[in-house]
Amino acid sequence: MSEYKHPYRDAEFILNELVDFDALCADAGMEDINAELASVILTEAGKLGSDVLAPLNEVGDTQHPQLGESGVQQTAGFAEAYQQFVEGGWNSLTPSEEYGGQNLPNVLGTAVNEIWQSSNLAFALCPLLTQGAIESIAHHGSDELKQTFLPKMVTGEWTGTMNLTEPDAGSDLAAVKTKAVPNGDHYLISGQKIFITWGDHQMTDNVVHLVLARLPDAPPGVKGISLFVVPKFLLDENGNPSARNDAHCVSLEHKLGIHGSPTCVMSFGDNEGAVGYLVGEANKGLAYMFTMMNHARQGVGLQGLAIAERSYQQAVEYAKERLQGTKRDGSRFAIIKFPDVRRMLTQMKASIEAMRGLALIAAAEIDRNQYAKDDSSAQQHNARVELLTPIVKGWLTELAQEVTYLGTQVHGGMGFIEETGSAQHYRDARILTIYEGTTGIQALDLVGRKTLMNDGAHLAELIAEIEVTVSELEASDQFASQGKALREALEEGKTAREWLLRNAPEDAAAAGSISVNFMMMFGYICGGWVMGQSALKAQALLDAGNGDPEFLTAKLATAQFFSEHLLPRVKANLASIQAGSASIMALNEDQF
Repeated sequence: MSEYKHPYRDAEFILNELVDFDALCADAGMEDINAELASVILTEAGKLGSDVLAPLNEVGDTQHPQLGESGVQQTAGFAEAYQQFVEGGWNSLTPSEEYGGQNLPNVLGTAVNEIWQSSNLAFALCPLLTQGAIESIAHHGSDELKQTFLPKMVTGEWTGTMNLTEPDAGSDLAAVKTKAVPNGDHYLISGQKIFITWGDHQMTDNVVHLVLARLPDAPPGVKGISLFVVPKFLLDENGNPSARNDAHCVSLEHKLGIHGSPTCVMSFGDNEGAVGYLVGEANKGLAYMFTMMNHARQGVGLQGLAIAERSYQQAVEYAKERLQGTKRDGSRFAIIKFPDVRRMLTQMKASIEAMRGLALIAAAEIDRNQYAKDDSSAQQHNARVELLTPIVKGWLTELAQEVTYLGTQVHGGMGFIEETGSAQHYRDARILTIYEGTTGIQALDLVGRKTLMNDGAHLAELIAEIEVTVSELEASDQFASQGKALREALEEGKTAREWLLRNAPEDAAAAGSISVNFMMMFGYICGGWVMGQSALKAQALLDAGNGDPEFLTAKLATAQFFSEHLLPRVKANLASIQAGSASIMALNEDQF
């Protein structure tokens, strides 16, 4: 099992050169926050990730949480690590100062979150879900709910969960059956939820569940779903946990990966009914939960980047140490000398750098939306957030499957052996394309809500912005070939957009049939855009004699690799899109 080291140089390069962090903070009125402070924060976070969380990663994989009489007992060492996490103030980086947060930019919080997800993905799911729950309550809860629950959730003294899925209601939330019956100043919740990440543990005094349920007079379908806060422990008159609520974990799932994260079956109201408090207005719960889900979806995309980075670091270390080749004089050399191993490692590295760039660019758009000076600007940045979120979630997590596969492949036979640790990364990555909305759901969101519903206008705006980078690349002799490749990919993206707008109204199966290829296509186009910008910025720094030359020349190499070896995948995506739905829908159900 390799050690984890935070790739601070790349994170800071993206923050400073692609995001323009100082300008973002100035525009947001955060004059006391700058790149120098961000560097200090990332350095300290890197220490906690490397020294405390990373050593527990393998422990969580082999020593799973257990369900006992007192509830779920987390993996040994996790509670102590979580206490350090809370005492360091890491849970409160981005929430509002009104509730005890530090109000730092979301993009900085995202860069820090990568460290937690890389060092220990199973552990990091707990604060990730808490952050999403904070967002939902802060945006939609009453003042009383906010004052009651947010301060201790912000500090991390209490954690949060998201309870959507039921045995008969997976992605189809219209089928939710959990009930909420009015009872004085609260509601009594009854029903069962499955796949609840960190639904129970002993690391904090309370767990705050956000639960989707139906009121007795609710209309059918998704328009009849409400959102409720259901704490594990009810609060006394001083706001402290007291009596146990009727909400319990009744079993734990046995999973392919993320073993250190307890995935609970939660039962509400087996006895007198679980006390819950309505968030916002009745029957608007799905919209409120989407506030949490959108936050979580970018967070899961970030997990794809994070686990890919961890797999890459281990593969590089192994490739440098594994002696396999033998010279004529009998001396041996490491496998990193072989071109095909170099191919795999460079593909991993180039993919990761593109993933990190897109993740932080998308995170920065959330800041620009939040701190926009006028409604028009806010709407523009919000549209970009909405457009990039399914790409970040879908493309990054799908690419993580390939990167962690390559990481295991670099190890050869030893990659198949659990003791090396590579297999854990490969297994842990597999869930990322599934939870918080599968790849197919992200793709449908992109082609449907984010493209067809606005006649492709928001996608056209992104394409126009990418064209600016294309022109800059084409104007440079050094990067002309990369400019040409990105131009061709972008033209293919335009063709795909036009095909979708033209064919979707005529063929009911068209959008669903081409959606995943459409999403992956624009993932690679955005990746090419990120790497093109990176090449231009890296060369400018080299010309000015600034920065680390070794890092910057490596950046030039990975940008060229992405252009030559990954960007051409766009052409194959387009071919599949233009084939339409005919062969996809050709077989009847009995022919499968």
